[in-house]
Amino acid sequence: MKSKNHITIYDISRKLKISPSTVSRALNDNPRVNAETKKLIVETAKQMNYKQNKLALALKSGHSMVVGVVVPFINRSFFSTVIRGIEEELKPLGYHVIICQTGQDAAAEQENIHALLDSQVDGVFLSTSIGREEGRAHLNHVLEHDMPLVFVDRCVDVIDASSVVIDDFKGAYDATSHLIDQGCKNIVHFAGDRKFDIYENRFLGYSAALKDHGINLDFEKYVIHTDSVIENGRGAIENLIEEGIAFDAIFSASDFAAIGAYLELEEKGIRIPEQVALVGFGNEPFIKYTRPSISSVDQSPLEMGRRAAQLFLNGIKQSDQQPFSDKIVLPPVLHIRNSSKKK
Repeated sequence: MKSKNHITIYDISRKLKISPSTVSRALNDNPRVNAETKKLIVETAKQMNYKQNKLALALKSGHSMVVGVVVPFINRSFFSTVIRGIEEELKPLGYHVIICQTGQDAAAEQENIHALLDSQVDGVFLSTSIGREEGRAHLNHVLEHDMPLVFVDRCVDVIDASSVVIDDFKGAYDATSHLIDQGCKNIVHFAGDRKFDIYENRFLGYSAALKDHGINLDFEKYVIHTDSVIENGRGAIENLIEEGIAFDAIFSASDFAAIGAYLELEEKGIRIPEQVALVGFGNEPFIKYTRPSISSVDQSPLEMGRRAAQLFLNGIKQSDQQPFSDKIVLPPVLHIRNSSKKK
């Protein structure tokens, strides 16, 4: 197939018999070109299907108008909604988004970050796959390039980086307190990987609520590591029943583990919420359509994405002056549905 000719400013220059420098200035909206000439050049460029060289523009302006977003899983509603929020804020300003997925693998995160830096992005949004004790040299490299680094949901402490999170402690505290208010005392916690602050804080919120209500539980029995996996939620219920552990409620740090618990309880004929009340975390779309519908803590992912984009824009404005960092903590919202209503 014959390729289309690539139109340059020299082609426009020859057609209009105007110097290439004047054409270039007009296409870059330089005030030195009078309005009539500028209009003629712009209209001719459009007719000739001229496309500006974005790489050249980026090198000239110092901005590529491209940002990178790195998340553990693209196919999770939470992360895809965060990305939507970022795009809704930045697209009207001319930015494009490169999306990378790590599969919650630290090595993949490092590779993605380096690839984005090589692509000359203007900033990086990251929901990290590394824990508190893991190496973070690749994150420091972002800041060494004088570009904003904005954590979304999952973050680690990095000087001069910004973050948008929800109050995971309060979300877990409210969820557990709600179960206690419904008369539950033997509350199991399905915990995520506590090397991540979000899951550690959810565990701390759960344990604080129990303590404040005078409930003492053996965490060796009542705190079960399930991660955000449906089958792990099912398996945890099986193990609880096999080991004869008495429980009347479950607070899951993830809706995915919660739906696994729901399916296993239903299969075994255990009534929700009469025998076991259930609350998840994340407010994933699917949990509203179970019967009974599942209570859950909303993480406000759309707002999280929008606020992260605003932090990025603030960082771009400040980058020529001094490092910019800020932390936004959004309030959690507990949606109480039929899976936890005993009263």
